[in-house]
Amino acid sequence: MNSDLVVRVLKKRENAIIPERATSGAAGLDLYACIDEDIIIKAGESDLVATGIAIELPSKEMAAFVFARSGLATKFGISLSNSVGVVDSDYRGEIYVSLRNFSTEDYTIKRDERIAQMIIMPVLPVSFCEVENLGDTARGDGGFGSTGK
Repeated sequence: MNSDLVVRVLKKRENAIIPERATSGAAGLDLYACIDEDIIIKAGESDLVATGIAIELPSKEMAAFVFARSGLATKFGISLSNSVGVVDSDYRGEIYVSLRNFSTEDYTIKRDERIAQMIIMPVLPVSFCEVENLGDTARGDGGFGSTGK
């Protein structure tokens, strides 16, 4: 029985690679650089990298979240410019990944290189109700560091 969630994928560029998991237990689906020429991200700078794909999520109560690949981040200092990218359920354009080079060395992105990972997660529908006060807790309004280091 196949209970996988089906996400429709449109190749916006002929050489695009459909996202896939590197292993059967991987949470993230790898996103690949869909570029014609290498992109050099200079130390301390950012660049947008095309993936060549667009997606259609099956529900407005889902979103695709784009995270850094741990190997690129720890070995080369390449991470997302905005920490986490969000692909809304109603977005139909090509997915781009904004990568930032946090290292002191330039880094070259190659065609078909795995550049990020995408996880599809639920997004709860919410509404807000303005109130005069909130319920008490042991923590109260203790902020940063209030529960320890």
